[in-house]
Amino acid sequence: MNAQAVKYSIERTMNMGMGASYIWDPVEEIIVIDDYTVRFRLKYPAPLDLIAASGYGAWIFSPACVEAQGERASEWFNEGHDCGSGPYTIESYERGRRLVITRFDDYWGGWKPGQFHKAVFEIVEDPTVRQQMIEAGTADVTYDIPRENLATLDARPDVVVYTQPSFQNLLGLLNVRKPPLDNKLVRQAISYAFPYEQFINTVLSGYAVQSYGPVPIGMWGHSNRLFQYTYNLDKARELLAQAGYPNGGFKLVMTHVAGDMDERKVGEVWKAELAKLGIELEVQGMSWEAQWDLGKSDPMQAQDIFVMYWWPDYVSPYSFLYSMFHCEEEILFNLGYYCNPEYDRLIDLGNELSGSNRAEAERLFVEAQKILIEDAAAVFFYDIVNSHVLRADIRGYVDNPSYPHVVFFYELSR
Repeated sequence: MNAQAVKYSIERTMNMGMGASYIWDPVEEIIVIDDYTVRFRLKYPAPLDLIAASGYGAWIFSPACVEAQGERASEWFNEGHDCGSGPYTIESYERGRRLVITRFDDYWGGWKPGQFHKAVFEIVEDPTVRQQMIEAGTADVTYDIPRENLATLDARPDVVVYTQPSFQNLLGLLNVRKPPLDNKLVRQAISYAFPYEQFINTVLSGYAVQSYGPVPIGMWGHSNRLFQYTYNLDKARELLAQAGYPNGGFKLVMTHVAGDMDERKVGEVWKAELAKLGIELEVQGMSWEAQWDLGKSDPMQAQDIFVMYWWPDYVSPYSFLYSMFHCEEEILFNLGYYCNPEYDRLIDLGNELSGSNRAEAERLFVEAQKILIEDAAAVFFYDIVNSHVLRADIRGYVDNPSYPHVVFFYELSR
């Protein structure tokens, strides 16, 4: 890993212009000073330290390896190969089932006694089975255990439950292009039809807080002065009548990832409440790939509500406000297809000021969120409290809200 690899990797990401590549927009030029020094020349002041610490937009990999794959490089990576600069390399990969990574002996960070030489990721959809594996010691780390079981697990001497705030939230992106959700009044009405507080206190056992817009609590740019939709079916009926749907009479399709019990429960609870308004909600659990493909199809043929989690590309409100809600010519992550030029102007300016005038940037981000909430571009369900469950003999674990559900195995030992 050297300066040339840094320059090559980041420039490749910038040139591809996909996914989280937008975070490098401030960079005008990357200059190699010597083997282990690079200089970034920026178009405007930006928090480059946060950008470089991105969870998945700043990976550094081998230029020679990528060049050897040619035009197939991206496909080659997605098949389960790697040539990165991290402490582990991929030993085997079974899509949707298992990933095995093994220690790279020549890792630039070096190795100490007690660190793990191998890590096995098993995809186990059933939360009961995940819990049984932790209790039996056949798994060392897991998450997404039923919250009502966490206290019992934490009481065991051989298990530790780590509970921390996160920069992650659950949203329902509303299809603003397709009737009837192209009508703002209808979007506002269904935003009033979810029992936020009851759901958090009962289904989630208090392991969440209702969202104030898309920027999660604890992150700069969050404001508890923003408007919140509350559970109010009378208000929902009033808005539906104004929109021309006094008795409901329409059907909505909500998609979510199959196997995610919280998303499924959101759909089940919302379905029951919307039925009281004469609205039928079809809840479709899908593989992420299938949900993603449908979301990126023609908006007029796509889902009405796309339920998903968001966490930061890097720790900035812009990560939440840009990716999901900025106008797009080609659909990337704006899976509600929202577009408001004034909103775009505010967040783009806020991003440019974030490295030189944080207070003004924050003000602009909050003003933009007011527009988003008034337009009811999404239903902002809740900000998540992370709970990770580990065997008690695993040492060195630290939960970082910037990297939800990422386990840095290199830092662990037994």
